[in-house]
Amino acid sequence: MTIYDCSTCGQKCHSRSGLSRHKNNKHPQFPTPIESAQHKCIYHPFLDARPCDIDGKFLNTPASQIPPVEPETSMSENPFEPFQDCLAFDWAYYHYVRLQSSKSDILEGLDLWHATVIKHDSSHLTGDEVLWRNADSLYQTIDAIQVGDTPWKCYKFSYTGPKPPTPPHWMEETYELNTRDALLILEQQLATSDFSPHITYVPYQEFDASGNRIVSDLMSGDWPFRQADIISRDHANHGAMFVPIVAGSDKTTVSVATGHQEYHPVYISPGDISNTAHRGHGNGVLPVAFLPIPKTSKWQRKRPEFQRFCHQLYHQCLALVFEPLKPYMETYKVVKCPDGHFRCAIFGLGPYIADYPEQVWLGGIVSNWCPKCDAMPDDLDKPGSHHRSHEKTDLLIKTFDPGILWDEFGIRNDIVPFTHGFLHADIHELLSPDLLHQLIKGTFKDHLVTWVNDYLYYVHGEKVALEIIEDIDHRISAVPPYPGLRRFPDGRDYNQWTGDDSKALMKVYLVAIAGYLPSAMVQCIATFMDACYIARRNAITSPALEHFRTCVEKFHALCNIFIEARVRATISLPHQHALHHYFHSIKLFGLPNGLCSSITESKHIKAVKEPWRRSSQYHALSQMLQTLVRMDKMAALRQELAKRGLLAGTTSSFIERMKVNEGQGEGDKDELCKPRENDADDDDDDIGPAEGNPLGTLSDVKLASKCEPGYPHNLHQLADFICQRSFPLCLCRFLFIQNHPDKEVPDNMDALPVFEGEIKVYHSALTIYYALSDLCGAGGLQREHIRSMPSFFGHERRDTIFVVLDESKKGMEGMEIGRVLLFFSFHYRRKTFSCALINWFIHDDECDSDTGMWMVQLEHDGRGRPTVEVIDIDAIARGAHLLPIYGSS
Repeated sequence: MTIYDCSTCGQKCHSRSGLSRHKNNKHPQFPTPIESAQHKCIYHPFLDARPCDIDGKFLNTPASQIPPVEPETSMSENPFEPFQDCLAFDWAYYHYVRLQSSKSDILEGLDLWHATVIKHDSSHLTGDEVLWRNADSLYQTIDAIQVGDTPWKCYKFSYTGPKPPTPPHWMEETYELNTRDALLILEQQLATSDFSPHITYVPYQEFDASGNRIVSDLMSGDWPFRQADIISRDHANHGAMFVPIVAGSDKTTVSVATGHQEYHPVYISPGDISNTAHRGHGNGVLPVAFLPIPKTSKWQRKRPEFQRFCHQLYHQCLALVFEPLKPYMETYKVVKCPDGHFRCAIFGLGPYIADYPEQVWLGGIVSNWCPKCDAMPDDLDKPGSHHRSHEKTDLLIKTFDPGILWDEFGIRNDIVPFTHGFLHADIHELLSPDLLHQLIKGTFKDHLVTWVNDYLYYVHGEKVALEIIEDIDHRISAVPPYPGLRRFPDGRDYNQWTGDDSKALMKVYLVAIAGYLPSAMVQCIATFMDACYIARRNAITSPALEHFRTCVEKFHALCNIFIEARVRATISLPHQHALHHYFHSIKLFGLPNGLCSSITESKHIKAVKEPWRRSSQYHALSQMLQTLVRMDKMAALRQELAKRGLLAGTTSSFIERMKVNEGQGEGDKDELCKPRENDADDDDDDIGPAEGNPLGTLSDVKLASKCEPGYPHNLHQLADFICQRSFPLCLCRFLFIQNHPDKEVPDNMDALPVFEGEIKVYHSALTIYYALSDLCGAGGLQREHIRSMPSFFGHERRDTIFVVLDESKKGMEGMEIGRVLLFFSFHYRRKTFSCALINWFIHDDECDSDTGMWMVQLEHDGRGRPTVEVIDIDAIARGAHLLPIYGSS
């Protein structure tokens, strides 16, 4: 029998579950996430965001003791104004916002409504039973909403430089900038009550129990703290709150078939809200402008005059977009915050989200140069480069000719970045890391995956290379399914890629290429993935950040294998070079997952593409802007109604409740008026973000809410039913460990406790755990269903899990893998136990040297049968996805 020793006190345990329970019970000093969460936060001492009144006079009472300021409303006021009642609002919201119905669909819906009224009350019709005659009357009602109104304004520009006798069309064209008040949008975003649990008012520095710095959201970075230091030099600003402005812009094409229609939206967001709120689909990020896009022929596009005009127009428009914020970058503006209190806000231009082509325009540099440092484009990763800044650029422009600036420094002397006119703003510093285009789609998908195929062609020739690539695709398609993992039924060989596709391919790509590439090449890709997963975390400690920098340096060194293999002549590429700046940028701005271009790209759907589809698609921009205003108004009114509790339950339950209150109803309506509730166990999604506070343990695991019928409740009958004859012995051993955790478990069944109680069987368990690099909720939590059932979509499903044996050890060193054969619960000595019957997998002492992954295999006893054990579900951390080790055959 195997003996398991406690690494702290030497206690000998006779099962892995016994060791896990001994650790939890005897050594509470072992670090758990909640203990790590009891860290130290240093908040800025002067910009401490004290509540004030509407005139900016600070209140002496702490914010927690001040009741929120609510708008005054009379009891007779219709809260659904300008809609007649709840039914009218819900009907409009359902058709205009949720279904995005066309005019004809709305008219058809109104006609059906009118037909229902005629059928049930034809003798008392007045003509007002249906609230709108047509879609236009519905639109007029939406336009009459007073909250959330941010109208658009159009500015016109034209070329004013020297013109030839016959000027090209672009010189005569008038260009339009459509923008709305950036200050008004930020005020509305800051007043959104939904952001109350997701906002940080004061810049802070966070440290764990060991004194290691932790960075997470933007306000935990060095840059907001440093800006607060600068602002607080003026004593009049003490007590104010700093609001960094996160902006982003990105071109998007809505239709190639109808003339390659492009739009260039600019988005804005207050940096005080969390990364989760930035990534959400609410109003955390909103479009503030649509930039003009000058177009001309291919020949004209190459002319310096056209290129200069486009760049200057671009920066002048951006300066105009953020112009309303200038007065409040030195003196405060009283704004209402999500908690209902007023505060004195001082704004400042913060991180700017953009992909590399957009960064070139923003920085006023030459393409293929780095927008953040002066490294030469033919050797971007060479040590010794220096950070760019406005001051350095101004000095170089005064010193050197335009040709030298272009060739030696990558600077365009005819462009002044828009940040030049704003206080404490330097675009070279403010450009944020871009996980999507620099790491996931850029370095991984476009570079490494392509280079691997190029290597196979170069070494093996076309015929053999195609066979190998086909086998790699076959391996990728044969990966076992896992909740949240996108499948590749045809491998990786398809045209239209998304960021989620690349993320999914990352998880399975290493095992697919192992054995076909040199060790150094596999290690290169594995090292990059290590760095990528650290950068994608929801919180990064200073040791992890140092490890990230080590991985980046190792990755760039290992990349030379592609040059040695003659796949590449150089690896001096802007996307890969950008990784060198991540270490500094993460310390400045917090985690890149809240400042990634995937946020702006996802916003394109709601802000550009859906409004364009709802337009006539002829001179569509004005129609799109009108749609955006109406959507914002409906969202703002819905938020106000939800705050008053007027959206609880269904529309019919609300109307019935109103009838009861008016004395027109009869009977008990409580059941009808209850809000709809969602049972998490019945959720079809096996994995997803979870909301909640930090956990007190590594994870929280609960069995499904309902047990499964059809299973015997007797222990021995259940063992026969599931074909696990050793189940009774395993359960009795488990009970012995509960009663005698320090004693050796006897081999004799007669010496073990006797169990004659009732057993309930479950098909799933829900675990909520800390997610490091995956999409998670505000507290860094993710939920996941672990299933063990005889039939799931026609196939048996027995999920594998991480079982924690020693929380004092990192990663797999303190865990083993188990395969769940059965979830069950029972009562024993007045205590309820929730357990799992599992097979054990064992792993080697070290992970694979090439892939960095742990290799596990099913454990067998002396008779060659898989080992079986009963464990408490509290020892489960989360599900585990096992990938095959593919052979050469």
